[in-house]
Amino acid sequence: MRRNHSTTPRTPRVLGSLLLLAAAGASTLGAAPEARAATTVPLDRVVPASASVSPGGTPYRITRATGIRVDGSAEVRRVGTYLAGILRPSTGYPLPVTERGAGGIRLRLTGDDFGAEGYRLHSGADGVTLTARTPAGLFHGVQTLRQLLPPAVERRTVQRGPWQIAGGTVRDRPRYAYRGAMLDVSRHFFTVAQVERYIDQLALYKINELHLHLSDDQGWRIAIDSWPRLASYGGSTQVGGGRGGHYTKADYREIVRYAASRYLEVVPEIDMPGHTNAALASYAGLNCDGVAPPLYTGTKVGFSSLCVPREITYDFVDDVVRELAALTPGRYLHIGGDEAHSTAHADYVTFMDRVQPVVAGYGKTVVGWHQLTGAHPAEGALAQYWGLDGTAAAEKARVAEAARNGTGLILSPADRVYLDMKYTRDTVPGTKWAGLVEVRRSYDWDPGAYLAGVPASAVRGVEAPLWSETLKTSADIEYMAFPRLAGAAELGWSPAARHDWNAYKARLAAQGPRWDALGIRYYRSPQVPWPTR
Repeated sequence: MRRNHSTTPRTPRVLGSLLLLAAAGASTLGAAPEARAATTVPLDRVVPASASVSPGGTPYRITRATGIRVDGSAEVRRVGTYLAGILRPSTGYPLPVTERGAGGIRLRLTGDDFGAEGYRLHSGADGVTLTARTPAGLFHGVQTLRQLLPPAVERRTVQRGPWQIAGGTVRDRPRYAYRGAMLDVSRHFFTVAQVERYIDQLALYKINELHLHLSDDQGWRIAIDSWPRLASYGGSTQVGGGRGGHYTKADYREIVRYAASRYLEVVPEIDMPGHTNAALASYAGLNCDGVAPPLYTGTKVGFSSLCVPREITYDFVDDVVRELAALTPGRYLHIGGDEAHSTAHADYVTFMDRVQPVVAGYGKTVVGWHQLTGAHPAEGALAQYWGLDGTAAAEKARVAEAARNGTGLILSPADRVYLDMKYTRDTVPGTKWAGLVEVRRSYDWDPGAYLAGVPASAVRGVEAPLWSETLKTSADIEYMAFPRLAGAAELGWSPAARHDWNAYKARLAAQGPRWDALGIRYYRSPQVPWPTR
């Protein structure tokens, strides 16, 4: 939406004021409205909400003399360089990253107990100090620092300040270790650049797991050397019949590298035994009748299955898992397991019993959709719950029993955090099989108490999946993800005591101008008091 600009003629008084500002060097070409109205952002105005905020003291003002001071660690220097890369374009300041000097912005590691991802941010007249036990903690602290600056800091051209960070102290650490977002690149293919753009958006809200749905009925998206037709043929199309695509191993390594630079771990998913038509079409031998079906470009589910009795199926699984595990430094490998309606239950159990040890044998922790709990989840496996508030009690009870027996849970209830659900009936992209999911509904639930009978300790985190049957562009991704992604991130990061819709919607509204500055197309929900553009 274009901003409105007044057409009222300037009076001499206004013109004179503008000339004075220009003479003083305070006027900047291209200055955005949010920069012209910049005020100091309160310490508690960030998303996700910080664990503890103690405001007070004089704000620190970033000036041309400000430097970013780091210790001798290469990783800390990388975080400092990342921060400088955000601040330099909009401020126009040099912001040298150095191991010397006093004041300014300091990033340092200590042995204090901040946890694996926690940090402390202290701001005062003399500077800002970010302290953490790990570089990941410093990186998350940088995201808080970004949000404590005016939204115009996100623009890539010089803007007018002042660039002030409120005085006081933030102490912060995540509620859950697993805070994820899933991007389906199978129904519609997204390029490396599009995935990396989404990674940057996830990082702003302290998401640390990127779940990539790499295979489905409509497309196989990762090159496997031992089964080359999976990508070259199985990846050649997508929903609607358009040209598909796949990632070479170099492409995938680049996504993994880029995600790691933002402290996200990639969780690759190869969905099986169902959702496998792209593989079945590529290799006739994977079908029980030895006949390859045609490529599929529709959106129905549950019709495909690997041939559980055939030994070639497990050669296929071993090769795919081996090559994908070698490409993936992260801990997890997702084996799908949902909507296997064409696989007999006994075959499903047999398949999962054989596949889970393969994943473990290549050094990865199994993740599966919660239907895995209907088989025998391996020790240490994670089950990803995607049911609804109204899912049958027996199904929920089975998941709860598995959780009590040691299976960890990732919560992704479809009628809460499936980002592809329409907001309202008027939403153009998206689907509505799980219902309409407005912003409040997406935010207003507690992962720790969502499933009856599940020990709080079994909940390992929250993930917001984004399925792409109706999504073709980055603009589509962003419109469906924002603003709901921010709420899912807060549910995963912030203490339960900080979850309050009325407080959250005010903090969320303040993100709107930041998304404008970042060029993110988002849904302006009437439930949120967005600033006037």
